[in-house]
Amino acid sequence: MAESVYKVIELVGTSTESWEKAATAAVKRASKTLRDLRVAEVSLLDMHLNNGKVESYRAKIKVSFKYEGD
Repeated sequence: MAESVYKVIELVGTSTESWEKAATAAVKRASKTLRDLRVAEVSLLDMHLNNGKVESYRAKIKVSFKYEGD
């Protein structure tokens, strides 16, 4: 089996509707500039509040992708 190397980056997605949509937004945007995304791991969920009300949901995710070439 050949060895592989992966890069892991951290992203934060936001949504006014849900944490799931926030995480999906981050992956969707990353996939526009990164190829061969492999795994997305949710590392933190939080909310942005305004006057005691939820304004948006935030999902911090770690995304990994494989390095290309030899």
